[in-house]
Amino acid sequence: MNSSRRYDRLGVHSIGEFHMTVPSLTQAENFYRAFGLSVERDANGLTLRTYDGDHVWGRLGEGAKKKLDSITFHCFEEDAEALYRHILSRGVERISSPKSADTGGIWFRDPDGLALQVKPGRKTTIDCAHHRCPELPVDGTRCAPYGGQANPVLPQRLSHIARMTSSVLKQLDFYTDVLGLRLSDRSGNAVAFLHAPHGSDHHLVAFMHSEGPALHHLSWDVPTVEDVGLGMKRMHEAGYTTGWGVGRHVLGSNYFYYAQDPWGSWCEFSATMDYIPADIEWEGLDHPAGNSVYLWGPPIEPLLFVNSEA
Repeated sequence: MNSSRRYDRLGVHSIGEFHMTVPSLTQAENFYRAFGLSVERDANGLTLRTYDGDHVWGRLGEGAKKKLDSITFHCFEEDAEALYRHILSRGVERISSPKSADTGGIWFRDPDGLALQVKPGRKTTIDCAHHRCPELPVDGTRCAPYGGQANPVLPQRLSHIARMTSSVLKQLDFYTDVLGLRLSDRSGNAVAFLHAPHGSDHHLVAFMHSEGPALHHLSWDVPTVEDVGLGMKRMHEAGYTTGWGVGRHVLGSNYFYYAQDPWGSWCEFSATMDYIPADIEWEGLDHPAGNSVYLWGPPIEPLLFVNSEA
């Protein structure tokens, strides 16, 4: 029996993978390799994995402009048929699976028209958190590694996907009512963070207000704030110098650095985010704008608010 699940709630438990179109597979390969992901080419484009596992987190194809095409969510096998019936009972229309995509489970669209798939699959969200801090000094010894001797920063998993939308409230209602996600925190109509009910990071998906739909960022978990800083250093050395951080968020509590990809969206190094166990009744609150972005860090990068798919 999986100890990290709720039998009184029906809903997805994880992100399985995402599909995205980009203008240049070569640029994508260079960027994601620099970020610390394992990138492979196949007949359809690129696959993105972390170096410590074989799970495919992302599949990228080439096209005229960058566009998030679809997201697959995983559910428990024993919940699948009941969840499919629930989804269809909410007035959702089934669609055919996109070209070259997995035909399993059920396909439909969210209020912004993004293709979604729900199917049984591995629980990629963690069952419990093991937060740790960087190595601390011991009196009389040297603590920090010499330059070039630090361990390489390798993302461990995809933590969440954040998207821009013209209606945060429509997306919030849809993802809680149809997919069974739960509100973690929000700030009015500007931003909302949602977690999965079966043990999840503070947010599995997030939505922020913009003039239309777009991918805002992909967030990748690393162990400590030092890994966040070293990730920033490596991206700068690779030539990807547009970013924001290092800083710390309020909602989610995680340390962050955002690196801008070649098409205007972002990849985040994220460490020590709040974790919501399955048996916790988390209270989702509506926070003032001053608490919705960050606790500390450099001034906000204006490019963070640009819709890269408008």
